[in-house]
Amino acid sequence: MLQIMSRLTGAAPRMWGASIVGFGSYTYVNATQKPAQWMRTGFSPRKASMSIYIMCGFDRFEGILARLGKVKTSVSCLYVTSLDKIDRGALEELIAAGWDRMSTLYPDD
Repeated sequence: MLQIMSRLTGAAPRMWGASIVGFGSYTYVNATQKPAQWMRTGFSPRKASMSIYIMCGFDRFEGILARLGKVKTSVSCLYVTSLDKIDRGALEELIAAGWDRMSTLYPDD
């Protein structure tokens, strides 16, 4: 994932906390109405499954998700039990599309 995301984003990896590798950043207003920074995309190699963060969510990417294979999603997180069990081309397309969408939503960051 490190090589894939580095290549697709052109950004340097950065640790966000103890277990998340993130790429790029953007500023948003959090629940307490204060500006906060977070990564544009990233991943975390967790025990049960790898978490891949597509921060803009998946609403625009149903077609790509359908090609991925067996995955689970939440609001902005894709859960993958094994990279060998999914379509890597579709995964790369999803990461690139999510990165591009974040660049559109947050152009000044």
